[in-house]
Amino acid sequence: MVYPLFLDDEHEMLRDQIRRFVAEKVHPAADQWEKDGCVPREILREMGELGFLGIRYPEEYGGSAMDTRATVVLAEELGRSTYAGFAITALVHTDMASVHLFNAGSPEQRAAHMADVVAGRKIVAVAVTEPDAGSDVKGIRTTARREGGDFVLNGSKMFITNGVHADLYCVAVKTETGGPASRSVSMILVEKDTPGLSVARVLDKTGWRSSDTAELSFQDCRVPAENLLGAEGQGFYAIMRNFQNERIVLAAMTMGEAQAALDLTLDYVKTRAAFGAPLWSKQAIRQRLAMLSARVAAARAFVYATAARDAAGEEVVKEVSMLKALCGELVNEVMYDCVQFHGGTGYMRGTTIERMARDARVQSIGGGATEVMLEEVAKRL
Repeated sequence: MVYPLFLDDEHEMLRDQIRRFVAEKVHPAADQWEKDGCVPREILREMGELGFLGIRYPEEYGGSAMDTRATVVLAEELGRSTYAGFAITALVHTDMASVHLFNAGSPEQRAAHMADVVAGRKIVAVAVTEPDAGSDVKGIRTTARREGGDFVLNGSKMFITNGVHADLYCVAVKTETGGPASRSVSMILVEKDTPGLSVARVLDKTGWRSSDTAELSFQDCRVPAENLLGAEGQGFYAIMRNFQNERIVLAAMTMGEAQAALDLTLDYVKTRAAFGAPLWSKQAIRQRLAMLSARVAAARAFVYATAARDAAGEEVVKEVSMLKALCGELVNEVMYDCVQFHGGTGYMRGTTIERMARDARVQSIGGGATEVMLEEVAKRL
């Protein structure tokens, strides 16, 4: 289903290109990535060569200078791949991590890294979450103490996507600004192999198995003061600002997942016989899948409408928070029923729907838990 009110031919061409890439490069190999626990870097470089990693960035860095609507197309189609671990690996790089470098980076920082980021030669992670601080960004404890011309970082970060194999880390830290908590958070760029930065643990997740996720440790990790991203004490606002982009991307990704699960289940129930007839002949199953299809279509239209408004420069904080809550819950409802209608097969490791159900569970948690999102909506009602 195409939404001509929100998209144009360029967006649909992008969609077709991504679908071909997924069919040719992802589907034949991604089961092995799930076993390996990461997406091969050569795949990300191929995505960079095709322009998928620089959709929103200027042409001077090799990007396409498109807007939020193109990002939503990318996120939806990567979600539709059925391999959410692969999808989130790419989307963290494009829309959750490298944006801090681009938005707040100095001309020198951009010149040093952005072309490689867009080409997939350097992969980026964002390190905000800690063992005791997730959605409450002001509660982070990792510190960056100024010593001469350097910052010295100490602390730890948890659940960091791309954390094992990233080349660049955009790290949220507490700096000594002397102001309120919201004005003591700064963002600092830390390069791979910087002494004092280490992967404390490779985390073993229920889903998103092909997404490498780590606990990071900073022990007297010394970085030049010029690695500060933006002004000191402005990191909290940078993180809050990008949450809107991050959450609309996650909402689009979940709708790609949900639609793929429905398509898979429709094919299954129309061919799987029970009591002498296909499962599709059972009214309860037909009607449940019909209702879920309607709700996914409605949520997807809401995603695109919000993306179009964001691209036009409108304020959409309330709508994005609604989307994150709505889509994160809806995709799990879809997966629950799709597993149910697959019967015992849906509970077996090695089946697509079982993997998708595991992957989807985190969508109501990561990037802003449903309960946090609903509070953000309630504040604006």
